[in-house]
Amino acid sequence: MRTTPLQKLGTIEGNQLYIKREDLIPFCFGGNKARKAELFFQIIDAGSYDCVVTYGSSSSNHCRVIANMCASRGISCHVIAPAEAFGVSYNQQMMKLYNAEISVVHVSEVHDQIENTIAALKRQGKTPYFIPGGGHGITGTQAYVNCYDEIADYGKTNGTTFDLIFLASGTGTTQAGLICGKLLHHASCDIIGISIARKNPRGRDIVLESVREYMGNQVSLSSIQDSTVFVDEYVTNGYGQTDSAIQETILKVLLTYGIPLDETYTGKAFHGMTEYLKNNQIRGKNVLFIHTGGTPLFFDALRKWDDGK
Repeated sequence: MRTTPLQKLGTIEGNQLYIKREDLIPFCFGGNKARKAELFFQIIDAGSYDCVVTYGSSSSNHCRVIANMCASRGISCHVIAPAEAFGVSYNQQMMKLYNAEISVVHVSEVHDQIENTIAALKRQGKTPYFIPGGGHGITGTQAYVNCYDEIADYGKTNGTTFDLIFLASGTGTTQAGLICGKLLHHASCDIIGISIARKNPRGRDIVLESVREYMGNQVSLSSIQDSTVFVDEYVTNGYGQTDSAIQETILKVLLTYGIPLDETYTGKAFHGMTEYLKNNQIRGKNVLFIHTGGTPLFFDALRKWDDGK
């Protein structure tokens, strides 16, 4: 994995704004799911696995990247998708382009469908590898410990200390990895996860579980608790849902910086970051926004906006 660019954008609510361009990871539109997938496929490539099973919605950046990595290796990809969050999207169209086999079931049946798919593949003489939805688990956390190492290296090289780091927080391991990186570097920055779907306390608890799983007894539980900030005020009506304020944020960032955001993840997080800084009267700080990717979802929004005209 090559280090992704980190650049200064300008000011936001009286603070210096920087951005880390995870969306520029050079594989399948990049993003945090590409960073995680690289580690998962190191395991797959080193083993005797000949197919992959994973889980996600039709808008899943994770499933898009996993399907592409499978296709590039000539192994089959089996995506289990919940009917309640399934529709036409560019991510879903790309999964089909990569010949992923997509099984759509009700969310209550997802677990059984995963187990049944793995069992069926084994009966066929296959050796499947299961990747949890969103790349959840200690491997996904490690990917963002690595990312924090890059942020720390940038700070040392450029004499820049980041006071706050914001990101879209979904399945939890991206935020967990950054928190673990912060703790391992003994840094004092605040890692602020802007929830894209889950509400507290469940959303924060999932991040906490991932941090504890990775850190073990290296730091105190109170340090982990104090370092985990999960903001659920900007989820609107849930996963994939948006509002006019998020849409205005996406347009403003595109016009000002030429950087695409999306309604499901990064647009919601950038809007939440702006509101968080304003509502908490935070000024004079160095603020870093992690662009976690999802560029195809920007075009979904653009198509929807165009159809609405």
